[in-house]
Amino acid sequence: MGTSMSDTLQPDPRRWKALVFIALAQLMVVLDATVVNIALPHAKQDLGFADSTTQWVITAYALAFGSLLLFGGRVADLWGRRRTFIVGLVGFAAASALGGAAVNTSMLLGARALQGVFGALLAPAALSLLAVMFTDGKERAKAFGIYGAVAGGGGAIGLILGGALTEYLNWRWTFYVNIPFAAVAIAGAVLVISEPAVGRNRNRLDIPGVLLVTTGLVSLVYGFTRAEQEGWGDSSTIGLFIAAAVLLVAFAVVESKVKAPLLPLRVVADRNRGGVYLSLGMAVIGMFGLFLFLTLYMQGVLEYKPLVNGFAFLPMVAGMIIGSTQIGARLMTRVPARYLMAPGFVVASLGLLILTQIDVGTSYWQILPGLVLMGLGMGTAFMPAMSLATYGVQPRDAGVASAMVNTSQQVGGAIGTALLSTVAHSAGTKYLESHQAAAATTDPKLFALQAQVNSYSHAIWWAFGILILAGVTAFVLINAGKPEHHAEGADAEDAVPVMAH
Repeated sequence: MGTSMSDTLQPDPRRWKALVFIALAQLMVVLDATVVNIALPHAKQDLGFADSTTQWVITAYALAFGSLLLFGGRVADLWGRRRTFIVGLVGFAAASALGGAAVNTSMLLGARALQGVFGALLAPAALSLLAVMFTDGKERAKAFGIYGAVAGGGGAIGLILGGALTEYLNWRWTFYVNIPFAAVAIAGAVLVISEPAVGRNRNRLDIPGVLLVTTGLVSLVYGFTRAEQEGWGDSSTIGLFIAAAVLLVAFAVVESKVKAPLLPLRVVADRNRGGVYLSLGMAVIGMFGLFLFLTLYMQGVLEYKPLVNGFAFLPMVAGMIIGSTQIGARLMTRVPARYLMAPGFVVASLGLLILTQIDVGTSYWQILPGLVLMGLGMGTAFMPAMSLATYGVQPRDAGVASAMVNTSQQVGGAIGTALLSTVAHSAGTKYLESHQAAAATTDPKLFALQAQVNSYSHAIWWAFGILILAGVTAFVLINAGKPEHHAEGADAEDAVPVMAH
């Protein structure tokens, strides 16, 4: 093992160029979660679909993406990360072309689901390529800092791009815009990215595992979506949650028995990685909730145009970039991850606390500090989270460990949208019932806006609580030291036994 070990640790001379294309592909995937949001009212008008269908345009993507990510991660480990990356890009571009050309609702929903399927191949392949290409601790911190900033800021960039394209071209361009992104990333992947030969997984694919986890996650997310429409006590909502629990428990049992599991339990049983997946999932619930309600608030109450709405989120993106590249990346090799993640989530939650105070007449300058704190906190926390998620994993599991990060983010995002929408809906109804006397003496339009703002502020209070919980989870579960001690061997074949702690 003496010589081969040092060979595997020779860094790829083109790794920094490769990072540009990997980050570009990641930007395209993250962007797609929000770029279509701002365009939805226009698409709805054009294709004539119902209100209830609107959220399915968002959910179809999140469902396909979130439920197939583990499968995508395992495919990357088995089939090669570079090849999976290129196939994902080609498929994503094709699905985007289909969405842009949609002539009816089912074609649009089908295209969104297909984007999710190919995104599920693309995202884990991108992250695991980074994990195997950057072997030096300090360099790795820098690479993950850039990647983390893209992953975090992509959603807000999506809102700006969505606003600009919708306002100046038309909603179809929120789909077509992916094609040039994908073309550049494909060219880069073919010319620049070469995957280290180490750590390919030669086992067969675990089909029962794929079916159980996919149907389990679909039931879980769909359960939250049903709760928003039909209420928590609805029999089909309860049925979906029970089905999700049964399927996911069955998945865990199958994974502990089969020879080549889809998700080796050793990947999540490690308390550090488990802590990252759990706290990140919770944090994303809070973040997605913020995007959703502030977008509705800015466009519906403050009457911002789509483009202005997108730009209003820029200070948050700036905060994220500073948080991940200047704070997270610089401190990551000096302090243990929990001392970056837990305070990061707490700072972000303080931003949400400021935003719970919104009112019908709130000015942008009152919202601004909340956005900046949210960005700084999330950027600082995302940074070590992305790195720790694949830390100490055997190379043959790099793809599936990367997929778990994306899974916790996507499932968190989908659950967050549905859960917080339900909270907002019931808060709005309660407000209308309890303020009936005031309604008689208030201008009806103003009263409706007050009810709306009250419902958003309620949902943001919940997001605040969930973020505090994410901080506590990160602090309690994550106990890894500074990564530099392990960086040397972290990606050598089996160099770090996963359960070493």
